[in-house]
Amino acid sequence: MSRARILLRACRPRQWVKNVLVLAAPIAGGIAFQPLVVAQMLVVFVAFCVASSGIYLVNDALDVESDRAHATKRRRPIASGELSLRTAWTAAAVLLPAALMLSALLNWQTAMIVAIYEAVQLWYCLGMKNEPVIELVSVASGFLLRAIVGGAATQVLLSEWFLIAAGFGSLFMAAGKRYAEKRMVLETKVAIRPVLERYTDTYLRFVWTLSAGVLVTTYSLWAFALRQISSNEWSVVSIVPFVMALLRYAVDVDSGAAGEPEEIVLHDRLLLMLGGIWTACLIASVYM
Repeated sequence: MSRARILLRACRPRQWVKNVLVLAAPIAGGIAFQPLVVAQMLVVFVAFCVASSGIYLVNDALDVESDRAHATKRRRPIASGELSLRTAWTAAAVLLPAALMLSALLNWQTAMIVAIYEAVQLWYCLGMKNEPVIELVSVASGFLLRAIVGGAATQVLLSEWFLIAAGFGSLFMAAGKRYAEKRMVLETKVAIRPVLERYTDTYLRFVWTLSAGVLVTTYSLWAFALRQISSNEWSVVSIVPFVMALLRYAVDVDSGAAGEPEEIVLHDRLLLMLGGIWTACLIASVYM
């Protein structure tokens, strides 16, 4: 395998699917199909892919020793020795500033959000990953900032309900991820990350249950507010597939299978179908 392909694998391209969240604000704002906005969305999507790849390289370089002792993480390019630490650090040193320069092509607000994302994630990599609650919020902030940056890049004013829903939706996914990892530790007796020892099953269930409740409430309020603007019922109709998709995802969370949210989204056909129906309803509410 060529060095370029190994480096690409270390950048975890399968996790770039998370970056589609940058499209949420312009789609909801009714401007997603304008040529200029399409270009802006593409730039910010690529910028976040570059930034997140740089963070993954930093994280894996710092955790190389613990990853080598892990059952599955030892197969990662850096831990396995396929990619040298020097190459990983060099690539990260290129990717992180490149993401900032790319986002700065749009406006200073977008560059600032990408800078905040990088700062928070580096803070996480350098030690906050071992602090309960703080690490949970750090992970959730990654999802939230992706949703916010789409609005900044395309100059879409984000509603309060949208921001609250995005925030608690992010916390729901982060808590579900930790809950699945906790379940895996109990079943396999293999340590995944030290912070899990400071969480209990009941605490993590409380966090994602609370987050899901706030998410459904605030999304519903946002959908009813959107109906007043769009003058049709599609945004209200979208609540049904949204809640169904959330409940379907919660099945995976409750079973402890939500360790990698992007894997669930890509491989659960029913969840994909519900997501497609929800997206169609949302687009119809804005563009019809």
